Amino acid sequence: MDWTDVQITVPAKDVDTASAIAQMVVPYGIYIEDYSDLVEEAPKIAHIDLIDEDLLARNRDNAIIHIYISPEQSPTEAIAYLTARLDQEPIPYTADTSAVKEEEWATAWKDYYHPTKIGRRLVVCPTWEEYTPGEGELVMHLDPGMAFGTGTHHTTRLCAGMLEEAVTPSCRVLDMGTGSGILSIAALLLGAGEAVGVDIDPVAVRTAGENAVLNGFGPERFTPVCGELVHDKGLARRLGSGFDLIAANIVADVIIALAPTFPRHLRPGGRVVCSGIILPRKEEVLAALKAQGITVTQVEERDGWCAIGGTL
Repeated sequence: MDWTDVQITVPAKDVDTASAIAQMVVPYGIYIEDYSDLVEEAPKIAHIDLIDEDLLARNRDNAIIHIYISPEQSPTEAIAYLTARLDQEPIPYTADTSAVKEEEWATAWKDYYHPTKIGRRLVVCPTWEEYTPGEGELVMHLDPGMAFGTGTHHTTRLCAGMLEEAVTPSCRVLDMGTGSGILSIAALLLGAGEAVGVDIDPVAVRTAGENAVLNGFGPERFTPVCGELVHDKGLARRLGSGFDLIAANIVADVIIALAPTFPRHLRPGGRVVCSGIILPRKEEVLAALKAQGITVTQVEERDGWCAIGGTL
């Protein structure tokens, strides 16, 4: 069945705020067309000296956010939410929709996705490209498909940088909102003994499991779980406690809702790494974490986003 591609066009300067709003609608299936820094950044990413004329002709003043709505969901509701939030900011926008086949969505990423260093040691490489690691680099091969999490966004890079410090040998990691599985795989590459990736989207769960296997981590090391952690008490009991680290790269509203579950799953002294937080929401997230007895030990900011690390 065809999915609906909701296309929100906004000024390029507002794309970070608009994309954060979009991720609240469907945080595991968006991609962004932003050519505003094409001339400066394309040679760094693609290692080329000449840029295709068709790309140069793209509009560099505006960005397009693509949000994919499954056949079972209503695009009307998504558009109504988006337009209301964009009006509140206020951000000028136009909204359009079109039909897209599931397999076309899965391959659309390939035009925008190249090997990317997301930390001091971690490198994400798409499955269709090759990369020779430098000294000390850890390379994960990733096919994001229709799951959010390619490593290119500031939120993932901030979170990955904190994971490089937080992961300890053989630790147990709970990845809330696993998306493509990128943070779970990163943690395992860094030496974690086990990772459990939870997501509400079955497509993300399937993709995360496939990506883990692609990187050599089978079911004995990585467990993908489809479920909702705030209200599903049965799932919470099945996951249990004793995790050494929780990673949550989502959005502020979801992190705030999940915060009361952190003590339930963490061992005493366990660590939390949260990202996907736009700066205007930072204080709310900090308050939510502190209310659960989490001592904030680290706050990193980059281009309007922040990540927060803490200890229970």
